[in-house]
Amino acid sequence: MYLVDTHTHIYLDAFDADLPDVMRRALEAGVVAFCLPGIDVQSLPRLKALCAHYPGRCFPMLGLHPTNVGPDYPKDLALLRAELDTSPSIGIGEIGVDLHWNSDYLHEQQAAFEEQLRWSIEKDLPVAIHMREAFPQVFDSLHKVGIDKLRGVFHSFGGHREELEEILRYPQFLLGINGVVTYKNTDIREYLTMAPLERLVLETDAPYLPPVPYRGKRNEPAYVALIAQKVAEVYGVPVEKVAAKTTENATKLWRLLLPPPA
Repeated sequence: MYLVDTHTHIYLDAFDADLPDVMRRALEAGVVAFCLPGIDVQSLPRLKALCAHYPGRCFPMLGLHPTNVGPDYPKDLALLRAELDTSPSIGIGEIGVDLHWNSDYLHEQQAAFEEQLRWSIEKDLPVAIHMREAFPQVFDSLHKVGIDKLRGVFHSFGGHREELEEILRYPQFLLGINGVVTYKNTDIREYLTMAPLERLVLETDAPYLPPVPYRGKRNEPAYVALIAQKVAEVYGVPVEKVAAKTTENATKLWRLLLPPPA
C-alpha cells in the first residue's frame, strides 16, 4: 500500500531530535513520498536541505504562509520569487488567507496570495491553499486572478457543506484531508462523501493536527495511514482503495515520480 503525505512540515525544528526515526516509521507505514510546503524565507534553507538529504522522497514547494505576511511582505516575496526562478519546486504553497488569529493584515494577505497565484499560472504549478475562517476572501482572490487558470489543493479542508459544494464546482481543485477527519467535534464526515475519491489527497500537516488517538501530541507522516483508514470508513470502501486513489491523485497533481517502498 503506497501513501503520499501531500502536506507536511518535517523540516521544522520539532523533528530535529528524531527525524531519521520519523522517516523510518513513515516508510514502514507505506508513506513513500512527502510534499513539503514552504511557509517563509527563514525556514527555506532547512526545507531545501531536507529535500537534498532525501532526494526522490521529499519534494519542495515555495510559498509565504498568510500568518507570516506583514507590512514588509514584498521583500519576502521578492526573495521567494528569486528562489522559484532558480530552484526546483513542485508547487506554490502554503499560501492563502488566515483570519483566525488576526485580521490586521487582510489586505496584505490577499495581495501576497494573489501575487503567488500569478506565479502558479506563469510557472504552471499547482497551489496549496491555506484557508482558515476566510472562505469568501480566498475565493474573491481566486476569481480575481483567474480560477479557471489555477489548480491545486485546499489544504486541511474542514469547511461547511456549502463551502464543499462551491469547491466541487472546480474539478481542477482537490481537497486535502488530514487528522481533522478523525475528530469527534467535526461534522465533515457527514458530507465528505459528496466529493468522489478522485477529488481527495491525504496529508498530515505535521507537526500539527495529529489524528486520533494522538491528539495533543506531535503529528508525523506515518499517521497518514490512520487518516486513510478513517476516510475508508467514511466512504465504506477498503483502505487499499483509498490509498491507491489518493496516491494516484497526488502523483498526477504534483507530477511526482514515486520511489519504491524502502
